[in-house]
Amino acid sequence: QVQVAESGGGLVQAGGSLRLSCAASGSISSINALAWYRQTPGNEREMVAAITTGGKITYAYFVKGRFTISRDNAKNTVDLQMNSLKAEDTAVYYCNADFVDGYYSKFAWGQGTQVTVSS
Repeated sequence: QVQVAESGGGLVQAGGSLRLSCAASGSISSINALAWYRQTPGNEREMVAAITTGGKITYAYFVKGRFTISRDNAKNTVDLQMNSLKAEDTAVYYCNADFVDGYYSKFAWGQGTQVTVSS
């Protein structure tokens, strides 16, 4: 099994920056990808950025050029650097691990961290 836990987040003014960090633990070698998702009340959780074990990175169109995902395999962490934040980036941000457990592909989610951008 894999566990993930987020840190960072908080309140920032529009145009500012925040950095989120996620630490993975457990069966690290079974992880295929780590990602950041976000969710606002009444809406589905949406992918923000993802990075595979091989280093392939995917960004949602609405954060391209503003957010950067990075992974430290030695520390088993994945960070999300968020720049030029907008009020619409306000959400609860979740770390996600895509891992293999036997024959099954599973997901692990963190508790989430609130990001609030004031306009």
